[in-house]
Amino acid sequence: MRPPKGGDLLLGVALGVFLLAMVLGQILGQPVLLGFVTTGSMQPTLEPGDGFVAIPADLAGPVNEGDVVTFRAEEIQGGGLTTHRVVDKTDRGYITRGDNNPFTDQDGDEPPVTDAQIVAVAWQPGGEVFAVPGMGTLVTGVRDSLTWVQQQAASIFDTRSLLGTQGLAYLLLGVSVGAYVIDLILSGNRDRGRRDTSRDTGTSVRLLVGIFAAAIVLSATATMVAPAGPQEFGVVSAEFDSPGPRVIEQGTTESTQYRLGNGGYVPVVTYFDPATDGIAVEPNETVIPARSTVNATLSLTAPPETGYYRKFVVEHRYLLILPQSTIRSLYLVHPWLPIITIDALLGGSFYLLGTTLVDTGRVRARSRDSPSRFRRLIARLR
Repeated sequence: MRPPKGGDLLLGVALGVFLLAMVLGQILGQPVLLGFVTTGSMQPTLEPGDGFVAIPADLAGPVNEGDVVTFRAEEIQGGGLTTHRVVDKTDRGYITRGDNNPFTDQDGDEPPVTDAQIVAVAWQPGGEVFAVPGMGTLVTGVRDSLTWVQQQAASIFDTRSLLGTQGLAYLLLGVSVGAYVIDLILSGNRDRGRRDTSRDTGTSVRLLVGIFAAAIVLSATATMVAPAGPQEFGVVSAEFDSPGPRVIEQGTTESTQYRLGNGGYVPVVTYFDPATDGIAVEPNETVIPARSTVNATLSLTAPPETGYYRKFVVEHRYLLILPQSTIRSLYLVHPWLPIITIDALLGGSFYLLGTTLVDTGRVRARSRDSPSRFRRLIARLR
C-alpha cells in the first residue's frame, strides 16, 4: 500500500533539510548536522562518500583520544576541512591520523591540532562512528549542481549577489515562488469545466511561507557564521625585539590595530574568546554598524621560551536585532544560543505574519468563470 501523502511530504521535507544542511555546511566551512569524507584515509570506518552525524564542537564537550573530529587543517591537501581520529594529546595540541594512514598527520607538515581548529566531533554510539553510506556523494552532486545554477544566474543577471550563501537563499526563494506559480497554473487547468469547492486542493500556503522563512533563516545564519570562527596569528618569540611581522621579544607583549568590518545592512555585535594563552582583543564586545568598519586592539604575548607559536581567538557575530544586553546574556550561557534565538525570531515572525495575512488557509485555483484568482488573492492579503 502506498504511504499517505502526508508521509511522502514529511519524508521529502526531511531529506531536503538534511541535504540543505550538508550543502550549507560545505559553504560555511563547518558541518551542519552531517559531515562526509571524500577520500579513503578513514577506511574502513568511513568509505569515500560516506556521511556521519557531526556534533558541533561547542556542544560535543572535551575531545578525547579515540574521537573522530573534523578540523580546519593547515597543510593536509592544501588546507581545509579534514576528518581524522585523535590518537594522542600533547601540550601543543592533538595528534591526529586517518584510520587508513600509516603515519600521523603531525609526522608530516601538519602542526598539532588545537581546540580552536576543531569544528565538529563525529557521533560514535557504542564507540563506533555512525556512518551514512553514500550521503557525501549525493550531497557533492547537489552542491555542484547548485553552484552551477548560481553561476549561470549570476552571469545572466550580471550580479555577484546570487553567488555564495546569500545567493543560495535567493535561489531557494526563487524556486519556491516559481513552483507556487506553476502549481497555480496547473491547478487552474485541472479545474476547467468543473467546479471544485474542496479546500484541500492547491498549494499549502503554510508550506510556501515556511519555505520563505527558511530562506530568511539561511541568510541570517550565513551572515552570522560565515565571517566568524577562529582567527589564527603566528608569533615568533625571539631573544630580541625585531621589526619583522609578529616577532616579539620573549616574555613581552605587543599590540596592534585589528580592523573589524561589516558589509551587511544590519548592525552586528562581536565577541572574542581567546582559545590559547597570550592573545586578547579589546574591547571584547564591539558593535559594528551597517556597511562600516571599526578598530579594535589586538594584544599578543610571546612565551618565555623562544620559538614559533600559534595563537587563536574565536570571533562570534550576531545580528543586532535584539537588545544588546539580551544577546550578551544569551552569549554568556552558550555562544550558539544567540544564533538559535535570532533565527527563531526571524523565521518564526515571518511565518506567523505570513500565515496570518493569508488567513492560514490553502490557496485554491478556480475556473475562469469564477472571479479572478488574483483579485481574490489580493483581497485576502488586505
